[in-house]
Amino acid sequence: MPRKTWRAVLALILGAGVLGPAAMACGAHELSPASRAGQGLTWGPCEGVSSTPSPRFECATLQVPLDYARPDGEKIGIALVRVPATGPGERLGSLVFNFGGPGGSGVTTLMNAAFAFRALNRRYDLVSFDPRGVDRSSGIRCLDGPRMDWYLAHEPSDDIAEETRLITEFAQGCERNAGRILPYVGTVNVARDMERLRQALGEPRLNYFGFSYGTHLGAVYATLYPDKVGRMVLDSAVDPTVGLLEMARTQALGFQKAYEQYLAGCVKSAEGCPLGADAEQADKTVRTLLDRLKRAPVKVGDRLVTEDIARIAIAHALYSDQSWPLLTEALRDADKGDMSGLLTLADDYASRRPDGTYASLHFALPAVLCADTTDRPSVAQAEALARELRAKTPIFAETAVSAGACSVWPVPGNDEARRIDATGSPPILVIGVTNDPATPYQWAPRLARLLRTGVLLTLEGEGHGAYGRSRCIDSAVNAYLLEGKVPQNGLRCRE
Repeated sequence: MPRKTWRAVLALILGAGVLGPAAMACGAHELSPASRAGQGLTWGPCEGVSSTPSPRFECATLQVPLDYARPDGEKIGIALVRVPATGPGERLGSLVFNFGGPGGSGVTTLMNAAFAFRALNRRYDLVSFDPRGVDRSSGIRCLDGPRMDWYLAHEPSDDIAEETRLITEFAQGCERNAGRILPYVGTVNVARDMERLRQALGEPRLNYFGFSYGTHLGAVYATLYPDKVGRMVLDSAVDPTVGLLEMARTQALGFQKAYEQYLAGCVKSAEGCPLGADAEQADKTVRTLLDRLKRAPVKVGDRLVTEDIARIAIAHALYSDQSWPLLTEALRDADKGDMSGLLTLADDYASRRPDGTYASLHFALPAVLCADTTDRPSVAQAEALARELRAKTPIFAETAVSAGACSVWPVPGNDEARRIDATGSPPILVIGVTNDPATPYQWAPRLARLLRTGVLLTLEGEGHGAYGRSRCIDSAVNAYLLEGKVPQNGLRCRE
């Protein structure tokens, strides 16, 4: 597959989940059983998967405690997938992936994107998993398909009472349908599951590649088990110390910057920009469209395309400049009255399946965010932030409203996942992209400092995720993971 094509695929996969309060769908399937952690794993065919790209994929289930305070109590199964090393060269063991979210399916993503890591697959078994609360690992379900359609079409709301009603209904659905697992889905417990996974794989140290939220997970693992860290790469880094309101502010401004870069690219394109002759006109076209949808949503079949759906579509496409042409086409058609392109982009972001059901991504996401912090800003505080941001980012200011979601969450949070210090671990590569809308660049040097052992790499470019977009970054990461060569701290690369 051409480099440009797999870059686009990987970028869209990573763009399936946003860290803020604001993938590829695959039906649930049964996985082969495994013995308990510490006794090895039983790998076998990935049963019930209709579109497994290669027979080389193997699946297993790792049994872990639901509650680590009661290690001999109830167990849950963690779904695993593996692609055995292809050779040639000495096998280096297992390389474990988390592709972000929180709430993204590692099983589905690795099945769709393993080819993007073929250089690493020559000497590593590639391994990923659905974290607890995600899809095949006791996946959280909050709303049924039609109700989730309605929720995404109307949340966030700029009316405090309506926003409170929407997020309360969502939270009550989560408690009703997944109350047993909600108290145990935090990042600290997932890091403990990864330690059980390391033991079950028979690896002396954990070699790990985390993207987006996966950088937070890796950092927590390195804090808990610094002497068990092997070669670790954290791409598109998160700052775990940021509060929910500050996260919402930073991401709204980050998406505004990416949107402005998109408009500039559109008007400079060789074929011309159908949205306007210059960036100001193009922006006016988009904002007029959103205002029109706010006043009068449009039906596509039995689905409703609202301002909120259009905003989701725009944000999703801004994760990578590889998807900018898709956004231009969708906005051009929407301006003419055809909203199907925007709906398709929004559905991809929300992991909506063809049968109208949803993967657990956007149910697990708030569950993990709220579990990982005691921060509980009110809906009124979130609405006030949105009003403050409207002058700077008219389109994305409303996303800040969702920062109030944890105020009605049925489970209290814990701040343990916000404490990061990997003193005693080997060097950990931390990568940031200068114009990343979802995990803004300033979070990368911050995480590198918090780790104490971080080595900072910078990609000067657009979008979310650095690996696969720059030969310079890829060479540094591959040399570290395959040969143990630590790059120069502060290395800067271009796309």
